[in-house]
Amino acid sequence: MTDSTTTITVVPANQATWEDLRTVFGERGVPHGCQCQWFKFSSKEWRSMPQEERESELRDQTRCGRPDSEETTGLVAYLGGKPVGWCAVEPRTEYPRLRTMRIPWTGRDEDRDDPGVWTVTCFVVRTGYRRRGISRALTEAAVDHARDHGATAIEGYALITEPGKEIVWGELFVGAKSTYETCGFQEVSAPTPRRRVMRIDFKRCGSTSTVRISFER
Repeated sequence: MTDSTTTITVVPANQATWEDLRTVFGERGVPHGCQCQWFKFSSKEWRSMPQEERESELRDQTRCGRPDSEETTGLVAYLGGKPVGWCAVEPRTEYPRLRTMRIPWTGRDEDRDDPGVWTVTCFVVRTGYRRRGISRALTEAAVDHARDHGATAIEGYALITEPGKEIVWGELFVGAKSTYETCGFQEVSAPTPRRRVMRIDFKRCGSTSTVRISFER
């Protein structure tokens, strides 16, 4: 018998409610303040943007509560029916700030305008629900979501975590290297001592992902 209190379900954000997504982002802290807009705007634009505008941008981008929409900008995770996590995943070209950052490009020759390459840029997991497999479920779901929408590859910019070394949760918004590895990503470059570009090329690996996404809550 399946234990409904431990079942993780992941849905495209447009199939979630705006209230559920607000619950995930909370009322304080880095996720609440950012509203996943850091990669969407230049540093100057982001700093000058009022909090209310960031929230409005996120709501428009995700199309929460609009299940008939064919577009959204991320995924929402539920544990036992409660909203507990968020993952931003889109074509890499949808993140203007990435074009000028060194991490995606150092050490490799990439077409920055390739619309087929998708990127996982951000994870949010609610306090009290961490270390319960939420990030892994979101990462697995992101792979299927990108592939099913025509992506030729998906990548993320992971943080290396070390046993016994405390990690500030805010640092892990990009995801842990170990999580990406578990989900089938391979390291393609090491732009900094603690960051790695992790990637799956669908053209090479075909349909090997084992993710199972439920579209029911």
